[in-house]
Amino acid sequence: MTWLYLVLLLVAIVLVVGAEWPRIVSKTGSDARRRRERAHRKSQLHVIHSERDKFAESVQRDLDELPTIEERETRS
Repeated sequence: MTWLYLVLLLVAIVLVVGAEWPRIVSKTGSDARRRRERAHRKSQLHVIHSERDKFAESVQRDLDELPTIEERETRS
């Protein structure tokens, strides 16, 4: 190998690393660590249903089950 081929190889490596740098930083940088920690914390959260929510759901269910009277319009 001559020095020209070595220089071309180094330039190609620099170009590839430069093109992939945003992806490399997003997976290994400090922001990535914060995102992973936040995602881990969010995955452990869960919804707590209160008695008030259950009451509202039962009222809505009862209202949906009530019979309705549909008035018909008479045209003269």
